[in-house]
Amino acid sequence: MSNTKPLPVLAPDVAPCCPPLTERPLTAEEAARTAVMFKALGDPVRLRLFSLVASHEGGEACVCDISDVGVSQPTVSHHLKKLREAGLLTSERRGTWVYYRVAPAVLAAMGDLLTTH
Repeated sequence: MSNTKPLPVLAPDVAPCCPPLTERPLTAEEAARTAVMFKALGDPVRLRLFSLVASHEGGEACVCDISDVGVSQPTVSHHLKKLREAGLLTSERRGTWVYYRVAPAVLAAMGDLLTTH
């Protein structure tokens, strides 16, 4: 019997973290929360890892599938940890491997933030 749990499905009606920038000025709290996400993506290796996870078939990727980004495995682990801490990725250990997926509604929230309505 498997020990795995199903991962959450992206909910289309989940509210973004912040309103679109053209709607109103961000509050100090919204700006701080959003800056953490963008700061994490400001590193080229992290942006590449985030892209690899987001575009991976099935919406999740094993660390073994995304570790070839031109840096050592400990550095990959460090960058994945930073992406998790910023709320951009979630992770789940399955046996000896860790699987990553983009946190629910992150892509939609980031896209909505930069969209004009």
